[in-house]
Amino acid sequence: MAEYPTDPNCIFCKIASGDIPAAVIGETEHVVAFMDAFPSSRGHTLVIPKAHYPNLLEMPKEELQSFMAPVQDVTRAIQTAIQPDGIVLNQFNGKAAGQTVFHYHQHIVPRWQGQDRRSHGKDQADPEELKAVATAIRAELDWER
Repeated sequence: MAEYPTDPNCIFCKIASGDIPAAVIGETEHVVAFMDAFPSSRGHTLVIPKAHYPNLLEMPKEELQSFMAPVQDVTRAIQTAIQPDGIVLNQFNGKAAGQTVFHYHQHIVPRWQGQDRRSHGKDQADPEELKAVATAIRAELDWER
């Protein structure tokens, strides 16, 4: 396993290392995808690098370039698994922009016609529902876990 910069106080670093449970969809050597525990939509997924970088501006360009292909893989798997009408990709940099976890991450948010576009972080999802959706998405993804 590769060595990465980590932050022992970062919840996403703890999820990436397996120290905190999450509804993990899959992982590669460098990336982990898991369900957002406070989703704004069914299937709301987070993709994070295993390496800790606080935001887009601090992530090395070469790592960012290799990060986006797995984001596309997960987005395609979501599209096939749960068939939303559209998908929003969001990424926040800094507290003023809405970032609440200071570990670079990409939100993949499925949307359906007529759906309320509420913001994330309001209501915690049922863990069993998150696991079920993660399983459906994982079935469409050719990754390790």
